[in-house]
Amino acid sequence: MDSRMNLPAHFAPFLAAAGWGDAAIEPLAGDASFRRYFRLRKGGATAMLMDAPPPHEDPRPFLAVAQWLEAGGMRSPRVLAQDAAAGLVLLEDFGERRMRDHLDTHPADERAVYEGAVDALVALHRLPPGPFAPYDSAVYAREAGLLTEWFAPARGLAVDAAGYDAAWDEALAPLLSRQTPGVTVLRDYHAENLMLLGSLREQGLLDFQDALVGHAAYDLVSLLQDARRDVPPDLEEAMLARYLAATGVDEATFRADYALLGAQRNAKIVGIFVRLWQRDGKPRYLDLIPRVWAQLERDLADPALAPVARWFAANIPADVRAGLGGSFSA
Repeated sequence: MDSRMNLPAHFAPFLAAAGWGDAAIEPLAGDASFRRYFRLRKGGATAMLMDAPPPHEDPRPFLAVAQWLEAGGMRSPRVLAQDAAAGLVLLEDFGERRMRDHLDTHPADERAVYEGAVDALVALHRLPPGPFAPYDSAVYAREAGLLTEWFAPARGLAVDAAGYDAAWDEALAPLLSRQTPGVTVLRDYHAENLMLLGSLREQGLLDFQDALVGHAAYDLVSLLQDARRDVPPDLEEAMLARYLAATGVDEATFRADYALLGAQRNAKIVGIFVRLWQRDGKPRYLDLIPRVWAQLERDLADPALAPVARWFAANIPADVRAGLGGSFSA
């Protein structure tokens, strides 16, 4: 399928200058952002076109992180051409073996694929942290606050937002002192953003433009507490143990931080999914909230989350916490 007739006019000169002006163009499924992707085919060669239209998107952070990852030996797509001002980037095509899709049809490969993903994180965390902004308390608070900003009103809940912020400040304070000098955190490291390249244990990285310098547990919990697919508890535990064995970090402390960041991330995602429905007209994300909420509940059971768990017990009714009973209001 060639979608050339429906493409913005500025695509043509960009592709021509890059040597792909006569390529066949196939649109690919979008994600939760304003970015669009297209596969180009010319002869036996393929490439990926990313359209990150301003003012909604800016490809410069993606380009900076891609350059840093490649310099560190990580497997990010090579940049073939770019016009950052126009929001256009031509990339190496990693193919169609997305981790999520592969596991849907080859479930027996699950352990090997997750081992590869964990090992890639270990390699990333052995690099010095990149030249990126810190994942600091303000970022953690802003993200966690998406739950009270979007989810609570959508469920008609009047909650103690100030108490929520204070509970997170208390819970995360010990963790903040443990994430210096930190590692590069890609922030969306999960089965829909990893491509299988060759062997099951070789992953290509995607969607890393929001990288920050923060805690090593964040991307691991993003992988193992996936909002979009179920990761069996025994596999989550085995992969957590694999990471601990490879890095030699203090186990008790790391497990507490893993629960803290799991809860913070899952609270954020609940809010983001409601926002995607209400603001962006994408109601399909509401169907994912029960999985995310169940993961949040597991994380809240860790003693490190005691202040936050008390807030949830006092502010979110039991029926909502147990099964999201009732409905959302627009």
